[in-house]
Amino acid sequence: MKTVSLKIDDAIFLDTEKILSRIKKTRNRYINEAIDYYNRHQRRMILEKKLKSESDLVKKDSLSVLNEFETMDYAGEAI
Repeated sequence: MKTVSLKIDDAIFLDTEKILSRIKKTRNRYINEAIDYYNRHQRRMILEKKLKSESDLVKKDSLSVLNEFETMDYAGEAI
């Protein structure tokens, strides 16, 4: 386990202490869980950005293929 020193805004610290006194959890455990939660959130945001970027890359090609299919004449062809 790593030791980290950090500075926390007074208001955030006081709010955290109030919450900790009610939920009966150590400050260390609470901060570890908060960082874990935020890391998972950030990974989802990174994935969302990557998927959107990749989706934008294939968007033009997909629309082009769709337009080709729409212009094809299927009249008289057996399906």
